Amino acid sequence: MTDTAANGTNDTGDQPRRASSGGNADGQPRRASSGGDAGGQAQRVSSGGGADGQPRRASVVDLMLAVLKREYLIFVRYPADAVGGVVVSLLFFALLFYGGRALAGRALTDSIEGIVVGYFLWTLSVGAYSSVANDIGSEVQWGTLERHFMTPFGFAPVAFAKGVAKVVRSFLLSSAVLAVMLVITGTSLRVPLLTVVAVAGLSILSVLGLGFAAGGLSVLYKRIGSWLGLLQFGFPVLVAAPAFDLGWTRFLPLAQGSSLLQRAMLDGTRLWQFPLAELVTLVVVAAAYVASGYAVFHYATRRARRLGVLGDY
Repeated sequence: MTDTAANGTNDTGDQPRRASSGGNADGQPRRASSGGDAGGQAQRVSSGGGADGQPRRASVVDLMLAVLKREYLIFVRYPADAVGGVVVSLLFFALLFYGGRALAGRALTDSIEGIVVGYFLWTLSVGAYSSVANDIGSEVQWGTLERHFMTPFGFAPVAFAKGVAKVVRSFLLSSAVLAVMLVITGTSLRVPLLTVVAVAGLSILSVLGLGFAAGGLSVLYKRIGSWLGLLQFGFPVLVAAPAFDLGWTRFLPLAQGSSLLQRAMLDGTRLWQFPLAELVTLVVVAAAYVASGYAVFHYATRRARRLGVLGDY
C-alpha cells in the first residue's frame, strides 16, 4: 500500500478524503438531515419556510387550497365534461317543464317556483353525492388510492377536503343551471345570498355523508355502481318530503334543508328569521349524517387494509 493511501489522500492531490463525515463530490462535508426518518420529512412542506429557514408543516388551510386548485385545474383542462353536465341537467328540466305544462297546464304553472327551487337542490345534491362517491371509486380503479394513506394528513381528511371542494364546484354549476331555469320559465325568485348558501350548504353536508359511506363501500367491495345509482333515485323524494307534512321526515337528508330553502327563495325569509329550533335541526341532521358517513368510510377503509384488498380491483 502506498503512502498516499495510508495517509487518507486521493489520487489527484493531497486533499484528505472525508468519507467518515459523509462528504460530497467536492470534498465538502454533507449536512446532516434534520428530518429524521422519511415519515418526518414527508410532514414538512416546501410551500413556505419558517423564521429559521426550515420548511413548515402543512396545515389544513394548505390542504384545502391545494384541493380547490386541483378542482379548478380539472375544470379548466376538461371543460367539456362540466359543461356537458350542465347541458344534460337543463335538457332534463326542459323536458320536465314543457312536458308537464302540456299535461298539467295551469297546475304546473302555479307551482313552478317551488319546482325550480326543488330542482336546484336536487342537481346540487346529485352533483355532490356522485362526485364524492365516483372520485373514490376512480381512485380504486386507477390504483392510486394507497398514496393518500402516505400523506401527513391521512386518507380520510384528504377525502373530506376533496368532498368539500366538489360541493363548492357543484354549487357553482347548479347556480348556472338555476339562472338558465329562471330564464326558461320566466319566473323570478328571491335569492338572499347568505341564507341560500348557508341553508343549501348544510343540506348538502348530509348528502356528503352519504357519499362518504358509498365511497367507503366501494373501497371495500369495489364494483357497486348499480347501488350507488339506485340511491340517487331517492333524492327527489327527500327534496319533496316537506310536502308530505310528516314530522319525522325532517330528520332525513335534504328534507329540512328543502323546507327552509323553499321559504327563503319563495318568501324571502332571512336566515335569522327562521325559528331557532328549525335551524338547530338543520345543523344537527347535517352533522349526524356527515359523522355517520365518515365513520362508515373510516371503518370500510380500515377493514380493506386488514383484508389486504385496499389496492386490489
